[in-house]
Amino acid sequence: MITDRKLILVTRPTRLQELIQRYGTKGQAEFYLKHLGESFDYYQEEHRLFMQAHDSVVEKLRATGRLQVLDRHFLPTYQFSDDDIVVVLGQDGLVANTLKYLSGQPVIAINPMPTTYDGILLPFKVSDLTGVLKSLLLNRSTIKSIKMAQATTNRGQSLLAVNDLFIGPASHSSARYEIISGNQRERQSSSGVIISTGLGSTGWFKSILAGAAAIAGVEISSKLNQGFAWDSDFLYFSVREPFPSKTTGTNLVFGKVDSVHPLSLQSNMADNGVIFSDGIENDRIDFTAGTLVNVGISKSVGQLVV
Repeated sequence: MITDRKLILVTRPTRLQELIQRYGTKGQAEFYLKHLGESFDYYQEEHRLFMQAHDSVVEKLRATGRLQVLDRHFLPTYQFSDDDIVVVLGQDGLVANTLKYLSGQPVIAINPMPTTYDGILLPFKVSDLTGVLKSLLLNRSTIKSIKMAQATTNRGQSLLAVNDLFIGPASHSSARYEIISGNQRERQSSSGVIISTGLGSTGWFKSILAGAAAIAGVEISSKLNQGFAWDSDFLYFSVREPFPSKTTGTNLVFGKVDSVHPLSLQSNMADNGVIFSDGIENDRIDFTAGTLVNVGISKSVGQLVV
């Protein structure tokens, strides 16, 4: 089935390609790894399997319509059209990273190596692609909505998050800020605050809960332990390693973020404060003294074909 809609294939370099980029040549990369006692064969086999999947996907997409292959590095600056169809080939993190730069375009996520990647966000194999595309073009696909978090500062800056937002220090140090949740407020010193979406509730957020529960010797409620729905109209925040002192408290360290309990943070740091999303530290907002950030559900909604 042929379409006039542009097909955008989003990929990222394999680990072998990144090693070659770092060391200049394949031979240098191999020498470096073998010098450290690590097998180079694994990286070569991973690259071979990925490129095999990549070439097959490219062939199927070119048989369907106009194709644009896009490296993830260009996602922040690429101008997507409203009727584009986006195909992601990679791991779950690449799907999450792609969704926050879209404005409702459907995403087909392909697992290039089903025996290696769990692929929570990768519902399809390469062999499924032609049929999935046909169903989408005939408006017969099932599409799952993914709600995102949004951080907006008093300086006019904004950042979306598909999985989670981090607000805190840029390095291993303490962040100082005032946190406001609903009618409660508290000055705190901690290693940062994590705000999780439904999609991210089984990732970083879950690991924080597991660690806190193990330290306290308590069980996490089954409801939170299983995460919450991808299209939930709320978020959850958790303060990492809050420190009690004469000027900082530890009472406001966990809670829900919704229309009744909005979340804001006011920076008390001269420098070194940052806000970033989905683990991408390079795409960040400064969180320094005078910066007030409001966090809530974004109006932007990701659309994942399932």
